[in-house]
Amino acid sequence: MKLSIVVPVYNEERTLEEIVGRVLATPYEKEVLLVDDGSRDRSREIIARLADAHPGIVRSFLHAQNGGKGAALQTGFAAVEGDFVVVQDADLEYDPADYGTLLAPLQAGEADVVYGSRFLGRSERVHFRLHTLANRILTGFSNLFTGYRLTDMETCYKVFPAAVARSLQLRSRAFTIEPELTAAFARRRLRIVEVPIHYENRGYEEGKKIGWRDGVAALWAIVRFRFFP
Repeated sequence: MKLSIVVPVYNEERTLEEIVGRVLATPYEKEVLLVDDGSRDRSREIIARLADAHPGIVRSFLHAQNGGKGAALQTGFAAVEGDFVVVQDADLEYDPADYGTLLAPLQAGEADVVYGSRFLGRSERVHFRLHTLANRILTGFSNLFTGYRLTDMETCYKVFPAAVARSLQLRSRAFTIEPELTAAFARRRLRIVEVPIHYENRGYEEGKKIGWRDGVAALWAIVRFRFFP
């Protein structure tokens, strides 16, 4: 089993090297696809160094301009060569030590897709209250349209077969990629299982990028991508 770990990168010079180190330390055959989405800091320099240090394992993809998380994921999904895809943010909020937990339902044949939920009891730091409320509203609204019973639709940790990733025809360029992915899985009637993960949220002063405008866009995306993909 080979994992294709897709990492969207946008101005993550402070955490990029450490998170890639954690990913590389996981006990799996893997490829790490680093997709720089028009960073203006030293992220590209770090990506080049990591690719040189780990040839055949770390692969780099560079966008000339910032297109958004969805655009970066689409680039990565089109290039995966492993058996399963893991979406990994370039900050330190999500812990690669959870890969085993995420993969277990897939390996047991109990799921087609696995989401790592931040709300099932293993978070390390208290979530921002407004973010938690917004997430629950968006997840509940998504559940209404997809028929799933998820607790964390907006989670970064989504794991699914590489064949599914390569076949997805995605359109979202920004954070609306999360409801679009969930809607795409619902249209295919794929079974989603949630598992608890560790999560340590960061604040805006630490580089957090998602804001209230992304929440408003996600509400429309939930409707749009469920019925008008």
